[in-house]
Amino acid sequence: MAHPYPPRSAHLPYVGRQHYFLTFCTDRRSRFFVEETRVTLVHAQILRAAREERFEISAYCFMPDHLHLIATGLDEPSDAKTFIKRSKQYSGYYFKREYGARLWQRYGYERVVRNDEELALTVGYVVGNPVRAGLVGDPAEYPFLGSERYTVSELLMMCDYGHTAE
Repeated sequence: MAHPYPPRSAHLPYVGRQHYFLTFCTDRRSRFFVEETRVTLVHAQILRAAREERFEISAYCFMPDHLHLIATGLDEPSDAKTFIKRSKQYSGYYFKREYGARLWQRYGYERVVRNDEELALTVGYVVGNPVRAGLVGDPAEYPFLGSERYTVSELLMMCDYGHTAE
């Protein structure tokens, strides 16, 4: 029987100084990311994998049943496949140890962000996600949204969300 999921694209440049838009869904779309302690545990392991693989988390949004990341390779040898694998392994291991549940679905979504315009649109998608889901009226109100590099105000300005820095 053929495997139901396609292999990773042979045409994507998974190594180097690229921006990657990643989405990881929780196992069975369980609403794990509604408690700060769970988000904090998973976020710490994502950052651990990012440090090890030389990535910066340019934007993130933990929705109740999935995670959006914009991960940026910092060096030519930065390997997105390894970063994705380690992020899910580390966070999944510690989540299961702490909460007794499998964290992630096996497969996720990944896309290389090709230019600055697409990066701004992707940041807009990430920061607007909690508003579109009806969780908050303004992205700045959402507690599980952020970046390693930018403030939430800077993210909103980057994507021209209609807010100004204070």
